[in-house]
Formats: sequence, C-alpha cells, structure tokens
Amino acid sequence: MAQDRSTSDRRAAGRDFDVDLDDVLAEEDSGAEQGLFDDLLSGKPIFDNKEVLRPSYTPHELPHRNEQINKMATILVAALRGETPSNILIYGKTGTGKTASAKFVSQELERTSEKYDVPCKVEYINCEVTDTQYRVLAQLANTFIEKNQEYIEDRLAELTELARAARDDPNVLEGTAFDAVSQIEMEKADLESDKAEMEPVPMTGWPTDRVYNTFFDAVDYVERVAVIMLDEIDKLVEKSGDDTLYNLSRMNSSLDNSRVSIIGISNDLKFTDFLDPRVKSSLGEEEIVFPPYDANQLRDILQHRAETAFKPDALSEDVIPLCAAFAAQEHGDARRALDLLRTAGELSERDKAEEVTEDHVRKAQDKIELDRVVEVVRTLPTQSKLVLYAIILLEKHGVRNVNTGEVYNIYKRLCDEIEADVLTQRRVTDLISELDMLGIVNAVVVSKGRYGRTKEISLSVPIDETEAVLQADSRIGDVDDIAPFVQARFDT
Repeated sequence: MAQDRSTSDRRAAGRDFDVDLDDVLAEEDSGAEQGLFDDLLSGKPIFDNKEVLRPSYTPHELPHRNEQINKMATILVAALRGETPSNILIYGKTGTGKTASAKFVSQELERTSEKYDVPCKVEYINCEVTDTQYRVLAQLANTFIEKNQEYIEDRLAELTELARAARDDPNVLEGTAFDAVSQIEMEKADLESDKAEMEPVPMTGWPTDRVYNTFFDAVDYVERVAVIMLDEIDKLVEKSGDDTLYNLSRMNSSLDNSRVSIIGISNDLKFTDFLDPRVKSSLGEEEIVFPPYDANQLRDILQHRAETAFKPDALSEDVIPLCAAFAAQEHGDARRALDLLRTAGELSERDKAEEVTEDHVRKAQDKIELDRVVEVVRTLPTQSKLVLYAIILLEKHGVRNVNTGEVYNIYKRLCDEIEADVLTQRRVTDLISELDMLGIVNAVVVSKGRYGRTKEISLSVPIDETEAVLQADSRIGDVDDIAPFVQARFDT
C-alpha cells in the first residue's frame, strides 16, 4: 500500500494540472463520489471573464467619455515634448468614469513615451488608503528610488560592456563622452556610490522634511516627467491639510532635471473651497468635470462590458436595461450598474440557471443594498451602534415614530450595561442625524405644538439583519434584551 501511494505521488508530481471543466463533469457522470465543489461545477458557466465587470478593470474603450479623455490627452501631451503639463483637477460623482478615464489616458501616455523614448512615469495613489502626507511622500519616494536603481543597473551594464570593448579597441570611444577606460570606471564608481546611498523610506519614523527631501532627490535624479495621480484627493486634504499639495504643486521651481505634474480626482466639487488660495491657484490650472451617466449611456457601457464578460446568449433581453435603470436612479453610477450585472450573474450561476434574468437583477439589487447596510453598520463607532441599537429595541417592542427622548433613555441603559461613557442628549441627537445621512434611519423634525419640536425616528434598513450585525460586536452582543421603558408621549 505504501509503495502504491509513493508511485501515485510521483505521478502527481509530474502531472500538468490544467483542468478542463468538461473532464470534471465527465468524471461526475461516471459515478464517482460527489465532493463539495462537484455540485457547484455541474451548472453551465455564465461568465467568460468576470473581471471585466469589476471597478478595478480599465477597459480599452470608455463609451461616452471621449470629450473628457481628449481634454486630458491635450493637456498631458506636453510631457511627450519634455515640457511640464498643467496640473489637472477632475471632478464628478462616484461611478462617472473619472478614475477609469484617468488610468486609461495614463496607460496611453506611458505606452507612447516608450514608443518615442521619452522618460515619463505616472504614479497612482489612492488617498483613501494612503491618507497622510508622510505616507504619500514615502510611497512616491520609494517608487522613484526603485526606478533610479533600475536605471543605475542598466547604465552599469552598458558601461561595463563599453569598457570591455574599449580595452580591445580604444577607437570605440570615439563619439562617446569618454576619452579613456579610466573615465568609464570613474562613472561606474559614482553610480555604485549613488545606488548605495539610496535608502528606502520606512513607513513610519522619519521627520516629514527628511521624507520630502528624499522624494525630491529621487524624482530629480534623472531627467523625466513625473505625473502624480491622487485619487480621492479630498480625503488627503481632509485628514492632513493641504501641505502635501502645496509642496508638490510648487516643487517644479526647484527641480533641475525633472518636471512634476499633478492629477487630482475628487467626488467633492467644493473641496477646493477649503484650500489655501496659493494651492488652489497652482493646483487647479485645468479642471475637467465628469457628469453622471443617463440610463441610455449606462446601457451602452454595460453592453460593451457584457460582450466580453459573459458567454454568448447568457443574458435575457431585459437584464441590461434593468441594471441601467436601477443605476440611473443612483446618480448615474456606472460602478453600481456593473456591480448589479456581476452580482446578477453570480446569483444565476448559484441557481444553475441557463441565463441571467430580470428576477436575478432584482435579487442582486436587494443583495447589494443589504451588503451596503451591513458594511456601514459594521464600521460604525461604538456610540453610534448603541444609539442605533436603542432605536431597534424600541421598534421591536412596538414603538413607532420613536422620538429622541425615548432613544436617549434606552441608550443610557445600554451604556450602563456595557459600562460605556454616556454622551449628552445633544450629542446623541447629532449621532441620529449622522445615521440619517447614511440612510440607516429616517429622522423627521415634527412640531408638538406647545410641547415644542422633536425628531420622529424610524429605521430605513431591515431590522433583523441590522440587529444581527450589531450583535456581532462583542460588547453589544453581551447585552441582555432590554424591554424599553417608554415615557408618556404627547400626541397633538
């Protein structure tokens, strides 16, 4: 038996593991024992390339964004002439194609720069993730340090080959910058010294001035045009102020070899109102606005992606129009439309259906909305969770049109249960307003006549699913069910 197992292992070690789905299904038909994934594989595949429907995918063509793309190209073409392109600010709501268009233009810029042997580098930073001045500068510094090291290695290889050839035939140095092999060796030594001094920036620990100087030296080491794309730029300004933008937008006046251009992308059309006027004037040299898509434009985008994403005849006729209609209600959000189409396809596969139908789209709409609620609720601060839990407890015990005072009474009891600090009623009212802005509750100010004004609060999300998310928090999960004590209510 051991010998048989050893032989089997050796055979497996040399096997080509490219799996054919038809072979898998054939093995199933042969009567082999069903495993965990066999049943899932038995359905007809719906997708050809699901990645095409993800927000991270940059398509080769962007319908209905030619005007914006061409404007970006006319600004950035200066980089291919070795000049400094104007800084660009791109505005538009979520899902209007800002990032996809900017990345598309950047890819074309880098491809063309290689074609014409013009040194041009585009560096993309998501400021929602890299959200401090230190992290932005450190990421930029390390990127250009790495590029410089690659340049030095390539140059050292060229010089080594030139020195070898010159030792055999000194005439090969004619027309070069060198008169003798000794000069080549001197430049090689300088390059080796430069490379040894290129210390990567740690993600924490250095003074910000040192990080900035390291980035400055790295970007200016060789001649190049550097285009820095700052996505969600408003998040960087919100957390770290406008010092980063001030430094980046003014550094060209001090650079000797390189030129730097900034592309800022924002969902907030008013974020520049909070910038220093000097930063605003230098940063917003060119502005491009991306309007929301309408239902017909969304339909074109989905049709374009679906041709690559799905198997032929995998979609019923009403799927794409319905996805486009749902997304058009969300401010023309193409990202939402693509998520809907992808999720509908996944639900169809789970049902082992032969095609994606209108019913799958409607289920996908409900699922995406619930997933959004779950994520928002899960990431709420503890105090906001306690306020929301108080509203849920009141509604579960039959109280409708809950007012702020009733929420505050239950909230205080919850704080006592988990030994949390009790906020003032005014602060709790502010938290309710924040939950209203997130779409989790609906809070309406109503007049009670001589008794004043109050907020009537009701849940805007599924009560059971929301309660389950809150109870997944270890602190709130330990709370025993509290039967609400509801004060007498004044009804006009």
